[in-house]
Amino acid sequence: MSLYAATLALATFLLLLGGLLLWNGTAVKTNAMRFLRSDQAAWITFGGSGIWFLWTILHLSEADFGTYKLWLFLFFGALVITSFFHVKDFLSVRGLAALTLLSSYELLEVAYFQEPQSRLFFVSFIYLCVILALFLGSLPFLLRNFFEWLFHTKTRPRGLGIILGGYGALLAFVALNTY
Repeated sequence: MSLYAATLALATFLLLLGGLLLWNGTAVKTNAMRFLRSDQAAWITFGGSGIWFLWTILHLSEADFGTYKLWLFLFFGALVITSFFHVKDFLSVRGLAALTLLSSYELLEVAYFQEPQSRLFFVSFIYLCVILALFLGSLPFLLRNFFEWLFHTKTRPRGLGIILGGYGALLAFVALNTY
């Protein structure tokens, strides 16, 4: 993937998320609150991130603990499977955090050693997402508190939607005019 495509993909995601929050129907709040403890969302987010992580382990080189990849695969595979039975609370949030971290690595790798300084708009948002993912991965119940605060009034989701949509528009402008 090129830096141009990655920036446009992130811009599209932010524009869609911003538009969803700007619209702020009752379904947005209901689905956001339902996501936190949803078993189906946990299977998708945590299961998907577990499969992605295990696939990454299988492709380790010798310099990256490649001689132990079978043991690492078995250990983390057992950890992923047992998490569905013993750590069910907010597992979808933890899975979303893991997916964010795994996709952040791929997106940051695209921008590594790229020439245009405008890539900093792209990587700054990715680093913010990494910080949020680490924070919410360790304290997932705070996303519930944030959603309760966010959806308490009609103006807060719309304000966040304007911010995210505006940053998505900025990223799209940078991608179309720079790369």
